[in-house]
Amino acid sequence: MISRALAVITLLSLLSFCSFVEMAAGQANSGGGPSDAARPADLAILREKAEGGDAAAQYLLGTDYMTGKGVAQDFKEAAKWYSAAATQGSADGQFSLGYLYEQGKGVSRDYSQAVANYTAAARQGHPIAENNLGSMYEHGRGVARSLDEAVRWYRAASEHGNAVGQCNLASLYFLGNGVKQDYSEAARWFRAAADQGFAPAQDNLAAMYNSGSGVPRDYLEAAKWARRAAEQGYARAQTDLGYLYEEGRGVPLDYVSAYVWYESASAGGDERGRARIKSLAHLMTKQQLSEATRRASGTTQQSASRSGNQAPGASFVEPH
Repeated sequence: MISRALAVITLLSLLSFCSFVEMAAGQANSGGGPSDAARPADLAILREKAEGGDAAAQYLLGTDYMTGKGVAQDFKEAAKWYSAAATQGSADGQFSLGYLYEQGKGVSRDYSQAVANYTAAARQGHPIAENNLGSMYEHGRGVARSLDEAVRWYRAASEHGNAVGQCNLASLYFLGNGVKQDYSEAARWFRAAADQGFAPAQDNLAAMYNSGSGVPRDYLEAAKWARRAAEQGYARAQTDLGYLYEEGRGVPLDYVSAYVWYESASAGGDERGRARIKSLAHLMTKQQLSEATRRASGTTQQSASRSGNQAPGASFVEPH
């Protein structure tokens, strides 16, 4: 999955959009694309079926070239086979070709072509295409900006169980963009995505419990959801969980644990974590600092290796 993160709004301090693009290789986790059970064991057989006009084989071969599975990665070849599948009406091929046009991989970047292919796939009920089409409408890429259409397609993706679409729809309800502002609906959709393990949604839900927006204020719930996101290596949630330890909200007051989570967040690229370390260090004893440094040394390398493409998620760190 490749992330596209935008827009920041104020909650207690920050709550951000989860606007993401999911690439073809991520479809197995989202219920899209032919399964590996449909894949011939021999690449030569797959190629023969693709050259014979089998749309599913064309899509699978395109994905092999997209990901470099069993062949040298080649985006132009991926585009060729995705196009062949798309021409036959394959929603998977249409979505994947749209992604390549949006990203400019193997083809010249062309948002209009991306929209055309996402639309074709979305009309067939392809959840990731629905989400990505919603994002194109939200940000006016390749199509006139329309929050009404963004809501329409995010909702379609959400109802098909797409966690990213659910998070995007929740963000629009929180902001009141394209829909009447409704914190309860925002919390409902953040929870739907959070229940699927989507870290930005988990952290956003934690922020809503922390502030009591759309849900009763509940620091135990805030800590639970922040921890779930933090333990996935989501740097912003690591800062938020550290803050809960620093303040003793939903978890015991524990400067050492707060420091360790801030260090993990800093290693993962969240500058807020680095800033909190400097502030917290002034409150800690030498013994606490020594213990925190010792514990943090074993976690920061893991956090840095898992940080990947981090999108801003919820944040409720309050300035002192």
